[in-house]
Amino acid sequence: MSDIHQVEDLITLFNGQFAASFNTRLVRGEHEPLYLPANSHTPYHQVIFAHGYYASALHEIAHWCLAGAKRRELEDYGYWYCPDGRDAVQQAEFEKVEIKPQAIEWGLCAAAGKAFRVSTDNLNGVEPDRAAFSRAVQAQALSYLANGFPPRARQFMQCLQQFYATPILSPANFTLEPAHVL
Repeated sequence: MSDIHQVEDLITLFNGQFAASFNTRLVRGEHEPLYLPANSHTPYHQVIFAHGYYASALHEIAHWCLAGAKRRELEDYGYWYCPDGRDAVQQAEFEKVEIKPQAIEWGLCAAAGKAFRVSTDNLNGVEPDRAAFSRAVQAQALSYLANGFPPRARQFMQCLQQFYATPILSPANFTLEPAHVL
């Protein structure tokens, strides 16, 4: 059985929605994800996702959907990033800034009919409280559902729903199950 979630479709859909209006393209990367604003070598902004993975693409799209105009002019939106192996303080800071993007990513996954897993992204560092972080992401996703996802996220969710013929999102799309927590 083949997976209906092909990264080539995601690239086509994203670029069709945002290449002209935001001068931004989704790009398959070979290494770690990165956001690069347009420069003298590349005349468009690039949302580069890791290793050609569909889930990585959705996560990076979520960050882009959240970033404001000024942040989109900065490499990696000007955010601090501490890689895997974080201590407790670094992990707490990481989780604080990851709640909203992961809530958006969950909405994108639901719109695409794709399973979502909350990620604490710290396999070689302090053991995070995965359940608490998962509940925080879920609460944010439900808040977005009730009050509106950011505009670009909402636009891309509608595009994904149309492409994958998925129903309108509801609270049932944001139910925590053991498989959601990594």
